[in-house]
Amino acid sequence: MDQGSIARILKQVSGGEDEIQQLQKALLDYLDENTETDASLVFSRKFYIAQWFRDTTMETEKAIKSQKDEDSSEGAHHAKDVETTGQIMHRAESRKKFLRSIIKTAPSQFSTLKLNSDTVDYEDACLIVRYLASMRPFAQSFDIYLTQ
Repeated sequence: MDQGSIARILKQVSGGEDEIQQLQKALLDYLDENTETDASLVFSRKFYIAQWFRDTTMETEKAIKSQKDEDSSEGAHHAKDVETTGQIMHRAESRKKFLRSIIKTAPSQFSTLKLNSDTVDYEDACLIVRYLASMRPFAQSFDIYLTQ
């Protein structure tokens, strides 16, 4: 991954969100901007929003499950794990709120919210997709799946 390009994109996309939300917003801006030239991008945009929402929900469910497992074992690091679970829950809720706001926004309104339409070009969009895909659990554990 080209970390320099990712850092440049993050710098161009302003916002108080976390890194993932900034990249998601940049990609959605690109897809929304180019829907007139390629109708399949409308589907792609909806697919990404749905997939990210599902991923966030799964992350939340895993955090709740791990917290329940820790509650039953009553380990020495219980307080640290609860704090980490709380942070995961907070981050997941902020991501869900962001995605809900994107879903509720009509495409024409979404394009007026863009700060700079030249922020992301095709190569940057491809890089963002590869970077976000590398953050998914399957991509992170690909070696395990391959060995099995």
